[in-house]
Amino acid sequence: MTEAPKHVHLVSDSTGETVNSVFRSAIVQFQDVAIQEHTWPLVRTKGQLERTIEGIRQQPGVVLHTLMDTELRRILTQECLEMKLPCVAVLRRVLRDMAGWFGVEPKGNVGRHLKMDEDYFNRIEAMDFALAHDDGQNTEELDEADIVLVGVSRTSKTPTSIYLSHRGLRAANIPYVKGIPLPETLFNLKDKLVVGLVIMPERLMQIRKSRLLSLNEERETSYVDIEAIKDEVLEARRLFTKQGWQVVDVTRKSIEETTAILVKFWEEHQEKLAG
Repeated sequence: MTEAPKHVHLVSDSTGETVNSVFRSAIVQFQDVAIQEHTWPLVRTKGQLERTIEGIRQQPGVVLHTLMDTELRRILTQECLEMKLPCVAVLRRVLRDMAGWFGVEPKGNVGRHLKMDEDYFNRIEAMDFALAHDDGQNTEELDEADIVLVGVSRTSKTPTSIYLSHRGLRAANIPYVKGIPLPETLFNLKDKLVVGLVIMPERLMQIRKSRLLSLNEERETSYVDIEAIKDEVLEARRLFTKQGWQVVDVTRKSIEETTAILVKFWEEHQEKLAG
């Protein structure tokens, strides 16, 4: 019998970007735990907080928050205490220690870090690009990408593209499917960073089986056959090597780790182009 997922509630008075980033960094340490994530952004009034608390009450779990309003924070903490749930203010220790060192109390500004500057709009544009060029879409526009990712199914191409967009990089991703030709535009790119994502076959088989189970699909197919997967991964590796593309092995890597490597590749690529 499959164990029920553990609930985690992410509560924020802004977009939730900060608490989500902290959660993503922490959850990689618990890869064997089934998690159901609940996001509660823009919680700025008691009414909004009451609805959030009701949601937490219906599906109890760990609560992570970045609420800056003292009263809202107090209410949430008290309610979690009564429900006997962990309630973690992810910025509290950071703000407290910084305030002690600076000798200045934090102002409690909501979403102040999300000011509408040029960098912000670049990230929004990059995210739009990633979504429009996900999973082999609009390949005729690959020359507009900063990074093109190529990989077999379930190598985290989509979430990695989204994470790259948060860094302001326009990423397109293309699935490698054995027997199906990749788009010609991919091979005609000049001075573009193309990266192949690879993974150990055994790990890929586990991921794919979990994916099929989540879809209530129990039939055995070549999609989860270890020998077919080995051939698929080997063929992809050979192509990446032949094309001279950079390669990242995502086995056991978090999306954040993969993104950090790709950003480094991009920086080195830009330096190379600059001569």
